[in-house]
Amino acid sequence: MHVCIVGAGIVGLATAWALQQAGHRITVLDRAPGPAQGASGGNGAQLSYSYVQPLADPGIWKMLPRLLLEKDSPLAFRLRADPAQWAWGLRFLGACNAHASAEGTRALLALAAESRQAFESLQADEALACDLHTPGKLVLYPTQQALDAAAQQVALQAGLGGAPQRIVNAAEVSRIEPALAGYAQRIAGAVHTPSEAAADCRLLCEQLAARLTARGAELRYGVELQGFEREGDAITGLRTAAGPLPLRADHYVLASGWESAVHARQLGLRIPVYPLKGYSITADAAAQLPHAAPRVSVTDTARKVVFARIGERLRVAGMVEIVGRDTRTDPRRIASLRRSTQEVFADLPLDGNLHPWTGMRPATPTGLPLTGRQRGGPRNLWLQTGHGALGLTLAFGSAQRLVGQMEADDL
Repeated sequence: MHVCIVGAGIVGLATAWALQQAGHRITVLDRAPGPAQGASGGNGAQLSYSYVQPLADPGIWKMLPRLLLEKDSPLAFRLRADPAQWAWGLRFLGACNAHASAEGTRALLALAAESRQAFESLQADEALACDLHTPGKLVLYPTQQALDAAAQQVALQAGLGGAPQRIVNAAEVSRIEPALAGYAQRIAGAVHTPSEAAADCRLLCEQLAARLTARGAELRYGVELQGFEREGDAITGLRTAAGPLPLRADHYVLASGWESAVHARQLGLRIPVYPLKGYSITADAAAQLPHAAPRVSVTDTARKVVFARIGERLRVAGMVEIVGRDTRTDPRRIASLRRSTQEVFADLPLDGNLHPWTGMRPATPTGLPLTGRQRGGPRNLWLQTGHGALGLTLAFGSAQRLVGQMEADDL
C-alpha cells in the first residue's frame, strides 16, 4: 500500500521508517527545504525515557503567578483573539491535577519504553551517526520541598516499572557531574537517572531520510500542503503548489507538528494541538574546555532549561511561549539562555556563534500525543502529532503503534 506522510521531522520520519520496514510504499512531503526544519531541528537533544512527567502537573497552580509575572520567566503567555488558544489553555489547566498527572505519567512511561526498544533496534541494525550516547541525566531542584515532590514522582514511576533512579543531594550531584560543582550550593538535590540518553535530532533525521530514500521512499521537500480532495469518507488526494495534479495515496498521515491542527481544520476536524514555542543555543566551546561543560545531561527545573552534550557541543534549550503562530526568534530569550548557561556552568566560555534557534512544539493539553484515526475524520487519515517536548523520546514508539493500528485495520 502507498502511504503519504505530511511532515519530515523526527515523528514523520520515524513513522515513515516503521511503515517502510513493514513493506509499504512511502512518500513524505514537507514545505521546508529539508528534514528536521521545525521543532526537531534544535530541540533539547535529551531522550527522556525514564523520568517523564506531563507538563500539566498539579504543581503548576502554585507556580503560575510567578511564571506569568516575572520579567525573565521561562513561561510567556500572550492572549490572542484565538479560540483554539483559549480552549487549549482551559483544557491544560483542567489536566493540572494529581489523577491526570499520574495517568499521564503511566501512559508516557509505557510509550517511552516502546520507543527505546524500537530506537535501539534501529541503531543495532543501522548504526545511525547522530551523536547518540548514554550519559545519564540529573534533574535539579532548587528547594527541599521541590525535591520531596520529585521523590514522590520517582516512587510513582518505580511502581510502574520504570528504570532505576534515585534522589541525590547537592554534594552527590557534584560527584556525578563535576562541572556542576560551582552551582551545587544553589540546589537542594536532584533526580539521577543513569540510563538516560541524548542524541542530535537533526542528524538523526538526516540519516533516516537518507536511508528511506536509499530504500525507495520518495521524500519531497519544498512542497506545501494546500488542501485535500475527498470522496465520501475517504481522502483521494492532496493538493499542493507543486503541480496541477493531486498527490494520491491509499492512506495519509498528518505528522506536521503544530501545523497538523491547521491541516486537520481543512477537513473540518478540531484536534487539541497548540504550538508551544521554545528556544535553544548550541555552544561549540565544549570542545575547548571539555571539563567546563557537563557530560551528564542536566535539567534545571528552576529555569526550565535543559543541557545536553551532542558530540563536543553543548545544546541548551528551554522556554515555553504560548503566543500562537509567531515563529520569530526573540533575542531576549536567546540572551536568557546564555545567562542561564553562564550561571550554571560559570567556567564555560560562550564566545562565538551560539547558533540561536526557535521552534514550535506541538502540544496537547494532557501531554499525550495523538496517534491513530480521528473520530469523524476520513477513514484513511491518521494522526501522528502532539508530542510536545518529547518528540525525540516518543517518536519511534508512536511509529510502532501507528503501524500496529494500520495493520489491525487491514492496511
